[in-house]
Amino acid sequence: MKGPRMNFAIVQFQPGLDFKAHLHHVMEENFYILEGTVDIVVDGKVYTLSPGELIHIEPEEVHYVINNGPDVVKMISTLAPYKEVDKVDVENYTYQGK
Repeated sequence: MKGPRMNFAIVQFQPGLDFKAHLHHVMEENFYILEGTVDIVVDGKVYTLSPGELIHIEPEEVHYVINNGPDVVKMISTLAPYKEVDKVDVENYTYQGK
């Protein structure tokens, strides 16, 4: 579901897959884990989330998601207030491991 006020998606990551670090100027993002274990890096801090856990990401916080585990990860992603063009990729993103 995309807009007009919120984006809702079920996202699936195979082991080893990630998506590019980025931030949003307006939108808040939430991830709720349904299956698997996933590392979500927010402003350089690594959070390892398991089924039933949720993380909230504020506007301007750089975030990066990677499946470092052996299993498929399935999670719900929400963005609000939805804005079509509000994603800023962060090039050459680095962070300290766990």
